[in-house]
Amino acid sequence: MSKNLVIVESPAKAKTIEGYLGKDFTVKSSFGHVRDLPKDGLAVDVTNGFLPSYEVSPDKKKLVSELKSLAKSAEEVWLATDDDREGEAISWHLKEALGLRDNTKRIVFREITKNAILNAIQQPRTIDVDLVNAQQARRVLDRLVGYELSPVLWRKIKGGSTGLSAGRVQSVALRLVVEREREIDKHAAKSSFKAVAQFIVDGNKVLNAEVAKNFPTAADARAFLQACIGAMFSIKSLETRPAKKSPAPPFTTSTLQQEASRKLGYAVDRTMRIAQNLYEAGKISYMRTDSTNLSQEAIDKAVSEIQTEFGQQYVQTRQFKTKNESAQEAHEAIRPTNFNDRNAGGDRDQKRLYELIWKRAIASQMADAQLERTTVTITINFANGATVDIDVFGDDYTPAKEAGTKTENRKPTTGNFPSELVAQGEVVKFDGFLRVYLESKDDEDDEDAKGMLPPLRVGQSLNLGQMKATEKFTRPQPRYAEASLVKKLEEMGIGRPSTYAPTISTIVNRGYVTKQDKPGQERKYIEYTLAKDQITETSGKETFGSEKAKLFPTNTGIVVNDFLVEYFPDIVDYKFTATVEKEFDEIAEGRINWQKMLEGFYGDFHKNITDIQGSSIVTFKTGARELGVDPRTGKKVSARLGKYGAFVQIGESTDEEKPQYANLRDGQLIETISLDDALALFALPREVGFFEDKPMTIGIGKFGPYVKHDDKYVSLTREDDPYTIDENRAIELIQAKRAESVSESLGEFEGKLVTTGKGRFGPYVKFEDKYISIPRNEQLSTLTLDRAIELIQAKRTAEANKYIKEFPERPEIKIVNGMYGPYLAVGKRNVRIPKETDAASLTLEDCLALAGDEPAPAKGGAKKASAKTAKADAKPAAKAKAPAKKAAATTTKKTTATKK
Repeated sequence: MSKNLVIVESPAKAKTIEGYLGKDFTVKSSFGHVRDLPKDGLAVDVTNGFLPSYEVSPDKKKLVSELKSLAKSAEEVWLATDDDREGEAISWHLKEALGLRDNTKRIVFREITKNAILNAIQQPRTIDVDLVNAQQARRVLDRLVGYELSPVLWRKIKGGSTGLSAGRVQSVALRLVVEREREIDKHAAKSSFKAVAQFIVDGNKVLNAEVAKNFPTAADARAFLQACIGAMFSIKSLETRPAKKSPAPPFTTSTLQQEASRKLGYAVDRTMRIAQNLYEAGKISYMRTDSTNLSQEAIDKAVSEIQTEFGQQYVQTRQFKTKNESAQEAHEAIRPTNFNDRNAGGDRDQKRLYELIWKRAIASQMADAQLERTTVTITINFANGATVDIDVFGDDYTPAKEAGTKTENRKPTTGNFPSELVAQGEVVKFDGFLRVYLESKDDEDDEDAKGMLPPLRVGQSLNLGQMKATEKFTRPQPRYAEASLVKKLEEMGIGRPSTYAPTISTIVNRGYVTKQDKPGQERKYIEYTLAKDQITETSGKETFGSEKAKLFPTNTGIVVNDFLVEYFPDIVDYKFTATVEKEFDEIAEGRINWQKMLEGFYGDFHKNITDIQGSSIVTFKTGARELGVDPRTGKKVSARLGKYGAFVQIGESTDEEKPQYANLRDGQLIETISLDDALALFALPREVGFFEDKPMTIGIGKFGPYVKHDDKYVSLTREDDPYTIDENRAIELIQAKRAESVSESLGEFEGKLVTTGKGRFGPYVKFEDKYISIPRNEQLSTLTLDRAIELIQAKRTAEANKYIKEFPERPEIKIVNGMYGPYLAVGKRNVRIPKETDAASLTLEDCLALAGDEPAPAKGGAKKASAKTAKADAKPAAKAKAPAKKAAATTTKKTTATKK
């Protein structure tokens, strides 16, 4: 046995580290936390300093036993979990669970390289209790909030179930998504007109210049173009000045998540999973950090690589300061462990993310890009003077107005127009860091792009090719993507690097938020063009509002958010949540006591919980909204949240006639659905036409939307919308189903028919009333009779070999040949058979012993005997219970980390 036992939390990390240490070291993994609060119950003693009652996870008991054994036989145990609060807590739980000394050696490193590991071994420390208590405070506070607040949601929200939950950070993230959705819904697009002139210079070169401000109305825009007929244009001034662009800092957790989303299209949890793999393989530094700092050693390595690849002129070292005041510890930014490694990673995803990290880190130590920016001011000399009053439309002019827009086509009240145009250009004199990397933005705007300008001089006259005034529309703030929500949370000081991905996963998994694409809508715009002293008006079309992989609140999410905002404002208050995060930081720094911090939070919170639960005033919340009156029946139409989701209702429960119900479609919200859209939901079932003189009806059943024809049902595909599907598409589906049915019969086997079909669990072969599933990699359309017979015979063989042994005297007991080895079936219960046991040689008594059952009783007196046995067993069990409380109390006392 090795003299030293090193324990880490990840098997991949263990494998990498073991390769760096000698034969005197054994490296084992704890596979994450070995202890935690139990899933059921509060498990926090709120009357005794908020002491948590931890337990070894059921799936970790065997592992803990193995680690205990290894620790006892080792001369030295080293705890080498991650260098953050979570990692410190894992080490502390290992110490407690394994019964290690308080001065057990704790080593930390920010990268998994040989030098880093060997250096850490030379500089061990003990467990940092302050870091442990900061993590413990977060865990306990989140348990208090979740355990006490979630049941309130179950009781007070109509349709609420145990699937509803509330959490300190997740509830704030949900509020951000809901409020952004409402901002978008309230936004009314306003139009204005942007005027851009195109001048022809030196025969074939183009100079684009624009009016600094947009015109508020179509009338103003057209009047300006009218005034420009016959105008003279000349260059008033040329202003050239040097400029520079500096590189972005190396990645933190949140900026990596944002940039991987923009450039690679990765979701937040996917980015972290890939980064974890790269870290454990020793390719990058630790990926959970909010520091932009690089060590001097890392900077020196980056400089060496830049000099080799690009030359000395591209070197410009920097030490970035973290803007986030609450950045944890003196950590490094995310960077490659070896800058000479241009490509790393085991698969395409890892290679792409590593390349992004390498470029960002290298660029941060490269020279600024040197630019030259030129601003050209062009004077307009109107043919009728600088200021004119002209009615360019005439009394009978009636321009087209598009419905649904704010376009105003009134006549201009004045002829005072801008007398200057501006053109801007940019030239890169020295590319610097741009040679490697340029940071992306959340909202790229093509109009901001500036190119090179043709040669120009002051006083130069310009020939107008054309001038266009194009209608532009204001846009609301975009919906949050995962990465932009992380950015917002970080800006507000809410959450930490390790919590961003789990927070977003929680609100999505709970059904409060969905991540989806939204197709754009089409709208018309007006464009006026002045060319050759003539003005033409055209109408074009553009698509707006399309979004990809954005976060949309669900009806459940909105109702839960509104309930929390109304009755638990502190929980969803941005400043309060950020303040709690700062208090965790202060606990980690040893400046405040974690139990006192929880005490200050819990009193008011618990009182509010008690008041709301016992209040008859706080009724069920359904998000109910009246939409209007059904013109056909004269009954009220309303939308609300129910047990199975959001629905629309015609009528009321107090009416003599039972109300009609229809579920909202995906993307429809209670607070925005219109009366017309609500009534359209009652259009099903609807008749779409006739086929073979029989009606085709579209409806939605237990298994989804369908078309019914000739008393037969054909499922619609995912692409088919039951509300818009037409007659031709319905016929297509019916005929396709018939074509499948024709090939259902493959032929005969042993004088009996062999057929195929599609069932609830996929395609199958049917023979003698038995269904045999077709392997996933095979297609029903290409299945032959010979292949079907093979599947039938394979099924027979499997069934013949299914039972290794049966017992006629106890037919409910069987030894089964399972997929993963033999096991014992006792009625509906399955019992594992030890690997070293020969299953075929087991007797009935052996099986009963494995199952923990008594042997079959003799006839008569069976009930009496079992009753006596039960009575005899009951007495010692009662005695055994007595010392349980004392043992539990001893365990609880050990759970709080204390400084030694």
